[in-house]
Amino acid sequence: MTTSVARQAIVNDAKEIVAYELFNRSVSEHAHTASTDAQALFNLLTLSDGETQVGKTLLFINCTHDSLSGGHLDLVAPEHVVLEIPPLSHAQFDQIDLRLPALQSTQARGFKLAFDHTVMAPSYESWLPLAAYIKLDVSFLTGPALASLVQMARSKTTAQLIAEKVETEEQFTRLKALGVTLFQGYWFAKPTLIEGQSLRPSQAAILQLIDLVRKQASTADIEEVLKRDPTLSFNLLRFINSAGFGLQTEVTSFKHAVMLLGLKKLFKWAALLMTTSANSGVAPAVGTTAVVRGRLMELLAAETLPPEDCDHAFVIGVFSLLDSLLGMSMEAALANLPLPQVVSDALLHRSGPMSEYLKLALACESGDDLAFADSARTLQLTDRQINWAHLQALAWAETLGQE
Repeated sequence: MTTSVARQAIVNDAKEIVAYELFNRSVSEHAHTASTDAQALFNLLTLSDGETQVGKTLLFINCTHDSLSGGHLDLVAPEHVVLEIPPLSHAQFDQIDLRLPALQSTQARGFKLAFDHTVMAPSYESWLPLAAYIKLDVSFLTGPALASLVQMARSKTTAQLIAEKVETEEQFTRLKALGVTLFQGYWFAKPTLIEGQSLRPSQAAILQLIDLVRKQASTADIEEVLKRDPTLSFNLLRFINSAGFGLQTEVTSFKHAVMLLGLKKLFKWAALLMTTSANSGVAPAVGTTAVVRGRLMELLAAETLPPEDCDHAFVIGVFSLLDSLLGMSMEAALANLPLPQVVSDALLHRSGPMSEYLKLALACESGDDLAFADSARTLQLTDRQINWAHLQALAWAETLGQE
């Protein structure tokens, strides 16, 4: 049986991604069994070369009570995994205390446990001290009932509260005021267009650099742009002198830095830098999401396409949130940035040969199983290929953030 993984970001109150919930989209909720859980976890392990950890980012994984006794948990690094424990059905309420030893044993092995809001019901009193996280579904928990649950959780537990299905900035603000500290959903990536918004000087310099690299301008012309923008030049020298390059001597010359990187790597670096030069009001999670999309699309394209098309896929993914990053429409953002037609078509019209990779990357962030299946079939990619690229992209984005 194959396992197809989707993800959803969990962010803190500063809108930084601190965790991902991984979904097994290959089975319906009613077909969710101990064996499917074991298969999902095993696939995650084998696809990530024996490590489930994605840097410091926690992975939330749904499980069943029966799967807690599975041997597959012995292969997982518990400090990086949160197991989401479902409530029992009404017919199983007499098993609440019977299930307690297995939960306590799982926690003792180092796993953090997450429950939904029903764990605060009197029936589950024995489970409540085990909760490291309590999830609140704000699609139906609203108003006084939600406020009461938050107050109860804060007074009776040390668990962190996660608001699920957050869809608007207004919801985020209200929940934060109530005392919720973690939030799940992609509302933060929705573009907020600011009338009269213009590029900041650093952003304009990055776009100019990208334009010069695309035109294969001379090293002297590129060096001139770097010299005029201290922040841009500082970031380039910091990047090339980072541990990842393993250089024996420090690079202090812009010309030397450009020659060492080469135009292709310089182009990719500049595209990445654009995700970190957003306006101050933009959530940090937007840039992280853009980086994951870019790397995911690049790895997926590498399965069948030549290197140049892989570069295009990377740029499409990174720039797919340019409207959110810059606070302007995608049309206005791209007007400042001459790009290959195949890139512009994918970003502006979701058309052209590279658009299917973007659709697949977006489907990996959602529960849209039909879109996922259609794109995978069109691109002739297997679940295993997509899952491998997905996990590698998450790990790469985390590494990039650390550097």
